[in-house]
Amino acid sequence: MSLLFTGATVIDGVSDGGMAGQSILVDNGRIVAMGRPDGIPVPPGTRTVDLSGKFVIPGLMNANVHLFVNVLFETLVRYEGRYEDLIVEAAQVALKGGMTTVFDTWGPRRALMAVRDRIDRGETVGSRVRCAGNIIGFDGPFSPDFIGRTPGVGSSHFVDRVNAAWVENSGRHLMWLTPEAVGEEVRSYIGHGIDFVKYASNEHGGTSAGAFLQFSERTQRAITGEAHRAGLTAQAHTSTVEGLRMAIEAGCDLVQHGNMTGPVEIPDETLERLAQGNCGVVIFPLTDSGMAALRESVSDLEWTMWKASDANARNLVRVGATILLANDGGIFAPEVMQEPMIKGTWNGLPEDEALGRLATGHFVWLRAMEEKGMAPMDLLHATTRNIARAYGVEDDLGTLEVGKIADMVILDRDPLQGADNYRSIHAVVKEGSLVDLDALPERPLLTADLPAPLDEEARYKKALHEGVRLPGCPTCVTGMH
Repeated sequence: MSLLFTGATVIDGVSDGGMAGQSILVDNGRIVAMGRPDGIPVPPGTRTVDLSGKFVIPGLMNANVHLFVNVLFETLVRYEGRYEDLIVEAAQVALKGGMTTVFDTWGPRRALMAVRDRIDRGETVGSRVRCAGNIIGFDGPFSPDFIGRTPGVGSSHFVDRVNAAWVENSGRHLMWLTPEAVGEEVRSYIGHGIDFVKYASNEHGGTSAGAFLQFSERTQRAITGEAHRAGLTAQAHTSTVEGLRMAIEAGCDLVQHGNMTGPVEIPDETLERLAQGNCGVVIFPLTDSGMAALRESVSDLEWTMWKASDANARNLVRVGATILLANDGGIFAPEVMQEPMIKGTWNGLPEDEALGRLATGHFVWLRAMEEKGMAPMDLLHATTRNIARAYGVEDDLGTLEVGKIADMVILDRDPLQGADNYRSIHAVVKEGSLVDLDALPERPLLTADLPAPLDEEARYKKALHEGVRLPGCPTCVTGMH
């Protein structure tokens, strides 16, 4: 059925502002006409949706999510064989939050691709998913790159099985190889059907908090070359000023958490390179109140890093870099959110300040970047057009134009009048169909409430102890290394 959305103010992401009293005609999942109502011929049988007083923007996007990020031992044991169920749940949470397209930058490739394809075929409701699988050069969840304490707790068979599901042939062994040999392995990994390539310019966390370089400049160029040869975009995980510079010079299309450069601010030379706009830069920002709350729970070293990241974010806005919204968004089970190791990290902040929450973190991002001086239209571009261009999907997504896929978010309040107005979601349209937001997620698993306590729990007497959390990497979604 054709749909005519009429009477709204349309903020299409192309014009300088909103256009009041507009209509959008949708057919077969795409926009077929836009403009004043009296200028659009309406086919017989078209359903009309009156949006008077509402605001229509392109479907929101997120340049860095992890639809399966709750990789604690108990979760992976409990849900072995059901990874797809957890990914579907997360994709539905994302869609409910207005994100019609998300880019998963680290996860189990086979399960992510299976859910991607189910959603693309219309068999499953969810945000459109595009995925990289593993981060080239990183080991699996049960390794020093992520949760190094699990080996020795779980059986070696289970540990290896989990790590293999993430890593395959793309892990740390590549660090020993020549650039040519790394290129061959990346080419093989691309052949499995991933949508883009993400690799490690810097290590992940560890005792050096991400300071070590993962690959040489020659090897990084070999990785990006293989991605581009296959028609895919390339991006890098960076966490130092040199890791950031090397990724840009290697030809990356975007860099992840580019404002995270340890205790050192980005040099002017690199800022100037990013200002040229050839490489999109994902920023992980906190609000001013979130920064103040985090200061109470982090070490002096971590605080120095967060202060530098805040200054970097403001400088990237100042120089006019192509900024992309992303937040490492994922879902943690409610019992995990009560753990001291989470409470002492950015994910342990109150929900209205916690950047890494899949359901709400993008709203935190928009408010944080508004505080750092980003203009209203630039905020919209950062979560729509800029992401589509960086990932090479701008022909179909990112703006509201005739011929493009009809992904839209309908708001009760004008987003150009304040970032908090992005929360006022009235409806979401994906591929021309209204989404039943109240039904999502359809099968809550990690989003379900904790089970009722057992009688035994009320009588349980614990020995006194103190939990100790080691300083970690500010970009880590879990705080676990």
